[in-house]
Amino acid sequence: MINTKITAQQSQDVKKLLNECKNVVIVTHSSPDGDAIGSSLAMYEFLKRKGKNPTVIVPNYFPDFLRWMNDADKIIQFDHHKALSYNHLNMADLIIGLDFNVLTRIDEIGEAVRRARCKKLLIDHHLGPEKFADVIVSYPESSSTCDLLFRVITAIGEADRLNLHAAEDIYAGMCTDTGGFTYNSKDPDLFNIIAELLKKGIDKDLIYRRIYNNYTVDRYRLMGYVLYEKLIQYPELHASVFSLTREELAKFNYLKGDMEGVVNMPLAIKGQKLSVSLREDTEKPIIWVSVRSYDDFPANELATQFFNGGGHFNAAGGKLENKTMDEALEIARNAFEAFRDKLVD
Repeated sequence: MINTKITAQQSQDVKKLLNECKNVVIVTHSSPDGDAIGSSLAMYEFLKRKGKNPTVIVPNYFPDFLRWMNDADKIIQFDHHKALSYNHLNMADLIIGLDFNVLTRIDEIGEAVRRARCKKLLIDHHLGPEKFADVIVSYPESSSTCDLLFRVITAIGEADRLNLHAAEDIYAGMCTDTGGFTYNSKDPDLFNIIAELLKKGIDKDLIYRRIYNNYTVDRYRLMGYVLYEKLIQYPELHASVFSLTREELAKFNYLKGDMEGVVNMPLAIKGQKLSVSLREDTEKPIIWVSVRSYDDFPANELATQFFNGGGHFNAAGGKLENKTMDEALEIARNAFEAFRDKLVD
């Protein structure tokens, strides 16, 4: 028996929204990852089986290694199709937000969602949800939004509507948001959910290969460059940082998604507690920051204090605007020193 974590009131409220709607728009965060796309497409499949008319809109590009998912080709990319996106948003009688906690995370779509007069539902696992939705299901302790979505659909008694495609999407999101179940995955119910997905016919090994064994040779050359040339190690602090400029990314024909998971790799070094990556945006004066940690080191606190970000305890992110890479590296060094007492024991 899976502990859904969903209260009776939440279950009742969600069921009412999903039963009474017809035209539904599903939105997720900027630069969507596996959990964002997985939860969005799983909800899309679920709503279709309920006889609804769902549409998925994402703010911008999502990685090629997620495009194997059924109906991924039907996702509308807002920055390329604004008029079409606004048309769907204006027609919606329900907007469902997945895998984000504040409207700024969905960029320009956020203001349209805020203005929309239809009902809104938010399902998410990040801290501090903004109260823009009529019904909010927020459980930061969940490993992923896909994990939480499965619990929500189970709680309302409609898990039988999750077909094979939806099950594949949910597993993909759970897998990517836990690094292949290597972190943030201690809840026994997580594996009970996997068992239920297996009963629906998913091939978990094939899904893993589609996600993690689906890169270009340039991606692997970039990884080698990072580890050999760019990794700066602080052995006494059990921490490391690496940086990539847009010129370096261009040398390796960088595609969005090519850096997925690379920040986790230094954590394989014996004794390592903290890994930080700094990557220049290919177009804007922004340096994107990823923070990963092990055990009791609070990656989210470091990201909040030094990189204008936040996230989960062991997996967080942020950004630095209008900074040089040298300045960003100095900020990272200062962050390591500020958290010395948590890194050295």
